[in-house]
Amino acid sequence: MSDGVRLWEIARDSRVLDLNSSYSYVLWCRDFAATTVVSDIDGRAVGFVTGYIRQDAPRTLFVWQVAVDADQRGKGLAGRMLMELLDRLEPQGITHLETTISPDNEASIATFTSLARKRGTDIVRSDLFAPNDFPDSHEAEELYTVGPDASRNYERNKQNMTEKNTVTTEKPDVFETVESGVRSYSRQWPAVFTTAKNSVITDENGNDYLDFFGGAGALNYGHNNDLIKSALVDYITSDGITHGLDMSTVAKREFLESFKRNILDPRGLDYKVQFPGPTGTNTVEAALKLARKVTGREAIINFTNAFHGMTLGALSVTGNSMKRAGAGIPLVHTTPMPYDNYFGGVTEDFQWFERVLDDSGSGFTRPAAVIVETIQGEGGINVARPEWLRALAELCSRREILLIVDDVQMGCGRTGQFFSFEEAGITPDIVTLSKSIGGYGMPLALTLFKPELDVWSPGEHNGTFRGFNPSFVTAKAAIDHYWSDDKFEKETLVKGEHIQDRFMKLCAKFDGISTRGRGMVQALVFDDAELAGKVSQLCYDERLLVETAGPKDEVVKLLPPLTTTIDELDRGLDIIESAVAKVLS
Repeated sequence: MSDGVRLWEIARDSRVLDLNSSYSYVLWCRDFAATTVVSDIDGRAVGFVTGYIRQDAPRTLFVWQVAVDADQRGKGLAGRMLMELLDRLEPQGITHLETTISPDNEASIATFTSLARKRGTDIVRSDLFAPNDFPDSHEAEELYTVGPDASRNYERNKQNMTEKNTVTTEKPDVFETVESGVRSYSRQWPAVFTTAKNSVITDENGNDYLDFFGGAGALNYGHNNDLIKSALVDYITSDGITHGLDMSTVAKREFLESFKRNILDPRGLDYKVQFPGPTGTNTVEAALKLARKVTGREAIINFTNAFHGMTLGALSVTGNSMKRAGAGIPLVHTTPMPYDNYFGGVTEDFQWFERVLDDSGSGFTRPAAVIVETIQGEGGINVARPEWLRALAELCSRREILLIVDDVQMGCGRTGQFFSFEEAGITPDIVTLSKSIGGYGMPLALTLFKPELDVWSPGEHNGTFRGFNPSFVTAKAAIDHYWSDDKFEKETLVKGEHIQDRFMKLCAKFDGISTRGRGMVQALVFDDAELAGKVSQLCYDERLLVETAGPKDEVVKLLPPLTTTIDELDRGLDIIESAVAKVLS
C-alpha cells in the first residue's frame, strides 16, 4: 500500500492522465496488486501499470493506467512493464489486454501497437465512449484490444456485456482452444468467412471484403469461378474418379492434352510433366531431388530473400530466418547467392559466383542446380530484370548447372504471360508449378523438366495425392477458357499497368514510399517497415484484404485475382490510397 501515494504523484505530475483521488491509488495497491506492476530505482517508484481482470471476460486484463516519471520517459519503460504484467498473468489464463486511449494520445497508441508487435499478436481499435458520454469536458475514448484474434475477442466481450443475464465466463473460441497457434492469416484478418465470389469474400455477419490477397496466388481466376465450378460439379455428380494415385484416367489424359496444346506447344516448350504431390513445396522437393539425381551432385544455389516452401528440402533453399529456424536441424547442401540488385548495382552480376567456381581453393564445388524465382513474392516483390535472368541462364548452361525456375506463385498468368520467365526469353531445365494451376483453388502441383532429365525409376518419387482428378478437371477448364488465345494475357497486362500507374502517382505524393512489381503482382515499399503493417490493418478495417511481405514486412503486396474488374481494382486502390495518406500525412 505504501506505493499508492507515489503512484498518485506520478499520475499527477504527468499532466496528461485523468487523476483520481489519492485514496484510489492507495486502495488500488492493496486490492489490485496482482494486476499492477511498479518500476522503481533505488527503492523509489518511477512508473506503474495498473489494471484489473474483467468479471464478464475473465481472460481479459483491462489496463486502467500507465504512467512513467518524466525523467524516465523515452526509454521503453512502459512497454517493459506491460510485457512483465502479461508474462505474469498468462499462466493464469489471461489471453487478451484491453485499454482505452484518446485519439490524440500518440505516445500511448505507439506503446500498445509496439506491444502487440513484440508479442506477435493482433491489435484492434474500436469506438467506446464519445465526448457526450461524459458529464464534463472529456475527449472520446477508443478501446484497444491486444491478443490473438482480437476482433473476435472484442465482439465476444461486447456481447457478454449486453446480454440480459449476467455472463461470468466467455464462450470458448474453437479457433483458440482447438486449432494450433501456428495459424497466421486468421490473426491479421480475424473475421470468420463463409462465402466468396470472384474478388469478394463474405464473413459470417454478412460483411463483404474485397480480396486483393487471392489465396496467396492460388486464386488467379477468382473465388468460385462459374465456368470452372460448372466443370467440377458435372464431374463430381457423374461419379468421376476422385482419388487415382498415378493411375491413367480420362481426367488426367484430358488435362495433359489441354496443357500440351494450349501451354507447351504454343511456346515451343518440350517438357515432361510430373505430378509430385498437391502443393508447391512438393514440386520444389521433386525438382531438387531430380537435379541431384541427374547430376550426381549435392549442392544447390539459392538466392537471398527466396521462399520455396516449408518441407526440409524446400526450406533449405528458403532465405527467411524465422521459417528456417522451425526446421530444428541444420539445413545443408545449399548456398545463398545475392538476388538481382541485392547490392544496388555496386557489384557486377554473378561476379562472386563465377569467381568461386573458377577458384580451386574456394572450397566451393559445382552445384547440381540453381533455383530462382523471377519475382520474389514472399521476399518482398523483388523483380529480377530480364537481362539478369538471361545472364543466369547462360551461366548455368555454360557451367552445366541445371536451372530451376520456381513459378509456383508467379506462374499461371500472374505476370501476364502464362510463365513468368517468358519475358526473359529463357527455357529453364526444370519448372515448378502449383497454386493457380488447379484453377479453382484446388490442390495440384506439376514439376516440368526437359525430356533428357526424366531419369526417374517407376515409383522412385511418389505421393498419395499426386493424382487428384477433380483438380485435373478444374485445371483443364481454366486452361481451355483462359489460355486458348492471348486475350486473357493482354487483359491482365492492362490491369497490371493500371495498378502500377495508380501506385506511381501515389508515391509521387509522399516521401518514404516506392513501388515495384510486374503484371498483377504489385507492391508498395515503405522505408519505415511499421507503416506497411498499419496500412494493411487500415485496409482491413475498410474491408480490403492485403498482406505484407519482405524481410521486415515493409511491403504491402497485392495479388488480386486476375479476373478482378477495373472498377473493383479502383475501389480497392482508393482504400489503399486513403490508408497510405493517413499513415504518411
